[in-house]
Amino acid sequence: MKIHEYQAKEILRRYGVPTPQGVPCFTVDEAVKAAQSLGGKAWVVKAQIHAGGRGKGGGVKLAKTIDEVRQFAGQILGMQLVTHQTGAQGQQVRRLLVEEGANIAKELYVGMVVDRGTQRVCLMASSEGGMDIEEVAAQTPEKIHKVFIDPAAGLQDPEADDVARKIGIPESSIPQARAVLQGLHRAFWETDASLAEINPLILTGDGRLIALDAKVNFDDNALYRHPDLEAMHDLDEEDPAEVEAAKSDLNYIQLDGTIGCLVNGAGLAMATMDTIKLYGASPANFLDVGGGATTEKVTEAFKIMLRNPKLQAILVNIFGGIMQCDVIAEGIVAAAREVRLSVPLVVRMKGTNEDLGKKILADSGLPIIAADNMADAAQRVVAASKGKN
Repeated sequence: MKIHEYQAKEILRRYGVPTPQGVPCFTVDEAVKAAQSLGGKAWVVKAQIHAGGRGKGGGVKLAKTIDEVRQFAGQILGMQLVTHQTGAQGQQVRRLLVEEGANIAKELYVGMVVDRGTQRVCLMASSEGGMDIEEVAAQTPEKIHKVFIDPAAGLQDPEADDVARKIGIPESSIPQARAVLQGLHRAFWETDASLAEINPLILTGDGRLIALDAKVNFDDNALYRHPDLEAMHDLDEEDPAEVEAAKSDLNYIQLDGTIGCLVNGAGLAMATMDTIKLYGASPANFLDVGGGATTEKVTEAFKIMLRNPKLQAILVNIFGGIMQCDVIAEGIVAAAREVRLSVPLVVRMKGTNEDLGKKILADSGLPIIAADNMADAAQRVVAASKGKN
């Protein structure tokens, strides 16, 4: 789960990480009032969307007068902000963050992720913070310093101090850097985050460290432990089809291809998508109905896939282990009749009650294309999507 920058900063402040004073806003008038309440001589007006690269896309503006705050807020609110993370369609801006200006002497980068290789939380830090951190990682990886944190001990003082020195923090600011890094680690650990990033972490002219930007993502599987964090979820930032799927307990991600996939099990779903690519087409979605799919669940899955205007065919690939093939076959037949299926449907099923499931499909009278294995299924659905069946 992703949250907005202003929400991420709220969390970081709880763990002692300093941030600029700021106010989230939903209207131009609110933005003006926020700037007036903050005071000062400069304000930053920032688009709040779940994507990076906002500055390069025109979603971050420095205002030096209240009139400029009004002007920039009017420009940014409602804009379709396009960044390297939104894709060409962009993301509509519905919220702003108005913050006090900052005296930036140096921009740094710090972040935390789970490293699968060491099975530890990894602290990453660099002296080259700012908008081009991805280029730094790609072109000069030696400038990214890493600490793999012992889960029992946490981030120790010597580790924090060492990485702070490596990224160019002066000795006089090392104690504050230690507190910031350890606070970031506690925030990551205690909120079950999957990513916690400060980019940039700035060093001000008077030697203070401030998290000028922040990004925190959470492990969805742990949200039941954090209802306060789950309440921060902004559904306006999510794909409507994915939101609808979640309500039916379907694991659905919309993609750019033309062939819908309905599969039970994440591993089989990914293998199915790979096989479709192998035979010359692209999947329109990832869809895992899980091991306990009901007729209602399968019907909802078909409805969600059919809302995609790019859809040209559907491949159902089922391994009947916990999920019995006859049950899924009944669901497929009921769903196809209810939604009045208008695209070719290829079904491949193996496992428990396989013969009974195939008989249900054959006796349905529906134009369902049967397949014996994954390769056959992929070839048939690709051909059907191109009108060759």
